[in-house]
Amino acid sequence: MKKRVAILISGGGSNMVALVNSMTGDHPARPVLVLSNNPQAGGIEKARDLGVETSAIDHRPFGRDREAFEAALHARLMEAKPDILALAGFMRVLTPWFIERWQGRMLNIHPSLLPRYKGLDTHARAIAAGDREAGCSVHEVTADLDGGPVLGQARVPILPDDTPESLAERVLVQEHRLYPMVLERFARGNRTRVDLP
Repeated sequence: MKKRVAILISGGGSNMVALVNSMTGDHPARPVLVLSNNPQAGGIEKARDLGVETSAIDHRPFGRDREAFEAALHARLMEAKPDILALAGFMRVLTPWFIERWQGRMLNIHPSLLPRYKGLDTHARAIAAGDREAGCSVHEVTADLDGGPVLGQARVPILPDDTPESLAERVLVQEHRLYPMVLERFARGNRTRVDLP
C-alpha cells in the first residue's frame, strides 16, 4: 500500500515539483494533494499540470486567528487522508495545535545547516557570519521552530563573491536532490539521517 503524501506550499513550488516527480515507479509514496495558503501561488498550476489535486485556503481572511486557519487546513487535509505532510516552502508558522495532530508525520525543508540559522534570511546570515559553507536540511516538524530531528543535509561552499541570491540558487539545487531522497526513506520507515556531499 503506497503512502499518501500531501505537499504544502506558499509560492512557486519548485521543491513540490521535485517531490512529485520523484514519486513514481517503486517509490513507496504517491502525491494526493498540493495545498497552499496562497491562492495565487505559482506552484498550484504546476501541480495541476503534473496531475495532482490542488486546493488553496487563503490565510488572510482569518486575520490573526491562526488556529481558525489551521482548522480549515486540517479539515481539507482530512478529506485527502494523507499519511505524510511535506512542507515545501510553506511560509506559515504552525501552532502546537496543528503540529500535535500531525506529529511524527510531517517533514520540512529549511535552507540552512540546522541548527544554524533557524527562521528567515538564512543565506544573508550565513554570508554575514563569514561561514565557509551553507546548505539545506530536511527535518521533522515539532513545536520547536526549525528544531525537530534533522533527517538529512546537503552542503555547498560559500564563494567569495556570493550574494544571498546566488547562494540561494545553488542551495536550491541541493534541496531538489535532498528532499526527495529523505521523503522516500521516511515513507519506508527509515528515519536515520543522510548527508549528501
